[in-house]
Amino acid sequence: MTQSSPPRHAVVIGGSMAGLLAAAVLAEHATVTIIDADTLPDSPAPRRGLPQARHVHVMWSGGARAIEKILPGITEAWTAAGAIRRSLPTDLVTMTAQGWIPRCGEKQFNISCSRDLLDAVVRARVTGLPGVSTLQESRVRALEGTAARVTGVRVDTPQERDRLVTADLVVDASGRGSRARAWLQQLGVGGIRQAQVDSGLVYATRIFEAPSGAHEMGFPIVNVQSDPRVYAPGQTATIVPIENGQWQATLSGTRGGQPTGDPEQFIPFAKGLRDPVVGELLVGRKPLTDIAVTQGTANRRVYFEKADLPDGFFAVGDSVATFNPLYGQGMTVAAQGLLAVRALLRTQGLAHPSFGREAQRALVPQVSTAWELATSQDILYPGATGMKPRAGVGLLNAYVNRLMTGATTREALTAAFLQVITMSSPPSYWLRPPVVWHVLRASDRGALKAPPLTAAERSVAGLDHGSGPVDPVDPVGPVGQAR
Repeated sequence: MTQSSPPRHAVVIGGSMAGLLAAAVLAEHATVTIIDADTLPDSPAPRRGLPQARHVHVMWSGGARAIEKILPGITEAWTAAGAIRRSLPTDLVTMTAQGWIPRCGEKQFNISCSRDLLDAVVRARVTGLPGVSTLQESRVRALEGTAARVTGVRVDTPQERDRLVTADLVVDASGRGSRARAWLQQLGVGGIRQAQVDSGLVYATRIFEAPSGAHEMGFPIVNVQSDPRVYAPGQTATIVPIENGQWQATLSGTRGGQPTGDPEQFIPFAKGLRDPVVGELLVGRKPLTDIAVTQGTANRRVYFEKADLPDGFFAVGDSVATFNPLYGQGMTVAAQGLLAVRALLRTQGLAHPSFGREAQRALVPQVSTAWELATSQDILYPGATGMKPRAGVGLLNAYVNRLMTGATTREALTAAFLQVITMSSPPSYWLRPPVVWHVLRASDRGALKAPPLTAAERSVAGLDHGSGPVDPVDPVGPVGQAR
């Protein structure tokens, strides 16, 4: 803004990660009011409007880099608050559908901590920006305006019902429970299409006290994934070391194989997977919380970009698309999409005609990529409902399966796998000639047969006695065959 330009005001509905990042992007061009139904905590703490925060959240390097561009220094702020920057695959013990990924030098990274900590650090930075304010314990009940232009919102606050908050731009970042389609319909904007793929996934999470010395030695993330090629419920188990010397353990299962909140069944469920290592690691660990169970994890996409949206409005984050949380895509998709919106703002400005529509379209590439990755796998599980894969997906899946097989033995394919899964590059990266060359030569010869934990890691975790064969491992050494 310049001194000669009229002051502009933007409203962001929702103070979650997507809403906070939207506010940070808009704060370069307008004053911003974040409206949220909760009281936003001043420190890492749970809040009612984000129940899924109790489960493992993955901040992939693709997302961390995007947020770093929006909020420079945020990665350092996360780690200063207790988060752990983990090298991938050096600090990762993961069994994919095709087998164990070897641990070698860093290709990508992630940020390991609770969702409460992730949000709290970002929230402190964004709400401290000049011109950003919050309206808490307040619920948006309608958009104000017409089918041609949104001019604000109607809000119920603790002091006033049906308060009008005017705005040059309204951004809906209210999440899975978004009512934007209904609000737009009230303005005369209809026909907004929605798609859904539901594998019936259920999540169950419990936090445990980590073994003494585990955090100090940099104990890795441990994860056992399902194999969607096998027609059986997809079940997974993950341990992520987080702040305060804790292990966050999340189980998941699709329709017919879901975990429950029964504490007597938590560890047996983990032991019953394709490899029992997560369950074995949890034996004898002190639980610090009850088990949190979440259902309603369907992939859902609202095609706002195909509608004749009014000026002065766009949606972002889970309001646009929700993904199976197993893939850890949501925060990264929102951050990368908002980088595209920032570029649009910097070239066109907030006053540009049809800015909202163009911002909505700018989000599409990131949303579409994540949608294809998630739904093409979820629809394969027994009892899954929703749109079927497009023609040709079978051939592509065969290629990806071969790439993933190669990722268990060839470092170049391990790197290619992580390049896409961390959302650092689009899936088209896998079709680059050097990657195709390695895929054509891929095999599972020499693949690891057991979790690649070091002797020191097994010792600190109490696995020295009786958990079967161990593959010798040097976490930063070479892997597999010729590169």
